Amino acid sequence: MSIINSARELEVYKLAYKSAMEIFYLTKSYPTEEKYDLVSQIYPVK
Repeated sequence: MSIINSARELEVYKLAYKSAMEIFYLTKSYPTEEKYDLVSQIYPVK
């Protein structure tokens, strides 16, 4: 068993980071109004 020095060493972290970057690059080319629509869906209205 090895000692984990950082969360970045965890497989779940690596998979989550890879997924987040894929989503970022996919949505980067969206028109501006589409990006704002996505943000409003991600963050709940208070």
